[in-house]
Amino acid sequence: MAGLMVARVVASWFGCGFIPRRLRGSDEGAGTVGALAALAPALLLGRAGWVAQLAAAVVVGGLSVWASGYFADEGDPAWVVVDEAAGTFIATIGVSLGPALVGFVVFRIADITKWFPLVRRAETLPGGIGITADDVVAGLWGLGAAWIVQALTG
Repeated sequence: MAGLMVARVVASWFGCGFIPRRLRGSDEGAGTVGALAALAPALLLGRAGWVAQLAAAVVVGGLSVWASGYFADEGDPAWVVVDEAAGTFIATIGVSLGPALVGFVVFRIADITKWFPLVRRAETLPGGIGITADDVVAGLWGLGAAWIVQALTG
């Protein structure tokens, strides 16, 4: 029982996944709320260096697989947003603020639309891995865009 409660807190990214439901009565947009809530800590970790950002992305990704796995029998519930947090941490590794914001936007577009290669396919994996994998792939698309912008802008 305690494990389920902890998983619920982590899966909702410490309650952020429930904000749209409380404000509008619907979980629609919860992923973006969770991703935005992860953006500040992901950016702040940049001060500690890209290794710290990478470590945090790995930890959040692992927590996402674990916590979302508790709720995978419900599909991919919209309130489960730790996967979006993982994607946000990935999309901002090793870049300055401007490129990180570009990476974040590309990540969200890739995650929401599933148009980018491999994002939709990653989502078909089973359990918490599938819930998390599409956001990891979308985060990598965002990271690629961020690195390109960083390289072009210095």
